[in-house]
Amino acid sequence: MQVNSKKIIFDLLSEKRKRLRSQNTLVKRHPLDSMAKGKQLEVLNALDVAKTQWYHFTAIVIAGMGFFTDAYDLFCISLLTKLMGRLYYTEAGAEKPGALPINVSAAVSGVALCGTLAGQVFFGWLGDKMGRKKVYGITLVLMVATSIATGLSFGSSAKGVMTTLCFFRFWLGFGVGGDYPLSATIMSEYANKKTRGSFIAAVFAMQGMGILAGGIVSLIVSAGFENKYKPPSWNEDPVASMPPESDYIWRIVLMFGAVPAALTYYWRMQMPETARYTALVAKNAKQAAEDMSKVLKVQIGDDEEKFEEMSRSDRNQFGLFSREFARQYGFRLIGTTTTWFFLDVAFYSQNLFQKDLFSSVGWIPPAGEMSAIREVYMIARAQTLIALCGTVPGYWFSVAFIDIMGRWKIQMMGFFFMTVFMFAIGIPYNHWKQRENRIGFIIMYGLTFFFANFGPNATTFVVPAEVFPARLRSTCHGISAATGKAGAIVGAFGFVYASQEKDPAKRDSNYPAGIGKKNSLIVLGVTNFLGLLCTLFVPESMGKSLEELTGEVEVDEVEDNRRASA
Repeated sequence: MQVNSKKIIFDLLSEKRKRLRSQNTLVKRHPLDSMAKGKQLEVLNALDVAKTQWYHFTAIVIAGMGFFTDAYDLFCISLLTKLMGRLYYTEAGAEKPGALPINVSAAVSGVALCGTLAGQVFFGWLGDKMGRKKVYGITLVLMVATSIATGLSFGSSAKGVMTTLCFFRFWLGFGVGGDYPLSATIMSEYANKKTRGSFIAAVFAMQGMGILAGGIVSLIVSAGFENKYKPPSWNEDPVASMPPESDYIWRIVLMFGAVPAALTYYWRMQMPETARYTALVAKNAKQAAEDMSKVLKVQIGDDEEKFEEMSRSDRNQFGLFSREFARQYGFRLIGTTTTWFFLDVAFYSQNLFQKDLFSSVGWIPPAGEMSAIREVYMIARAQTLIALCGTVPGYWFSVAFIDIMGRWKIQMMGFFFMTVFMFAIGIPYNHWKQRENRIGFIIMYGLTFFFANFGPNATTFVVPAEVFPARLRSTCHGISAATGKAGAIVGAFGFVYASQEKDPAKRDSNYPAGIGKKNSLIVLGVTNFLGLLCTLFVPESMGKSLEELTGEVEVDEVEDNRRASA
């Protein structure tokens, strides 16, 4: 009897060891099978652990070209407002070239941002209702049509041309606004969790390429017209310095924005709907598995039972204006909105009005010493140099380090150095105006752009696409981005007034006195510091699955999945 008891115990232990070995072997052979034991759908796990593949880079290019167009359209206008002022507002016998009236200048620079704000909220909401892919095509068509329309702005008077230009730029901004939440959401939902930050940041980095392209296109077009017509400077001959053909320059530059958007339309329409939208929002796990099986080139189960269980869960039911949303995601939304707001006040002020700063420190010659075409060339050259040396590298540093350092650290670092360099420029502003110190000014100014882009300008775009649930992700990203554009509007309309000098001789005619460029730069430094403080509300999202970040899957189940895939 004793022998039989020992034999029974031995047999039971042996059987248990066999089962354990069998389970371990299964995990090694099929990690997705083991991961799927939790409530997380297999198709979502497959996306989280997928190796970097060609479709990732395809998605980056397709989404990125939309963002390239966004940046080109929003920022190229700053290269052209001086030319428009000469062409439409120069008075006969005037001592100086004409300039856009301050209200017109603010409207031309800022009306697209108003449209962008409206588009971000509307298309962000629509992306959660109709799907990312459907709305993505609508925004692109709108951007192409309105880019062409801005160049065709018509009217028999200066007021008529500027009015139609502002009208079309508002709707251009409306389409651009839709691209923000959709591009970020699509890329976050396609990416794996290991390199998700880099992929989203790479899409956003195309903004830098768009800014650079705006400068290069303006350089090429203005150089071509100058070589053709060879106009004298204003001081030599005011009338001849503005050949009628120069009116084509700003129109060509604006219409070029339609080209990259149109080229990517076909490929954008070929992208399948994201699996997270199809499964978690459209409630079609089978279709999501089929779509991603084709993309990942692996067989993925549809997990109908798990899908039904997730669909019935209370954690996936509450809406944006519920108490439960405020409890779980309220501080996150405060963090993503406030940081984007303070960033854009400074970032758009710097970008849209850097031409005025360059003129004030003497890096661009006085307007009277140049023709209208030459002025476009000199402004474009200065902004292209800043973009090439400071703006573009900053974006790609974010791409390289965002999944190493984390979003939070990069954002804090960026706001800190933006604050430091803005104070370093603004407080001793008169020092930088001296001829021998101009190179130092350009370096310091370029560094503020570098740390804006290797910092909050990238992370404020990335984080809202990661920390909100799938059914509200596009909406919350749109709200965050729209709050940022509210800051951009404050910068675009406010800085043009605030930066005017008190001395009438140092500002354009009919412009009211402001606090001056020195004090305006100090205010932007304070704005950056407030952004740093608000970053304390922003969570770190590096290395976690979207469902873990948003609470759509229980944390203990995600931990089991992570250990199983290790």
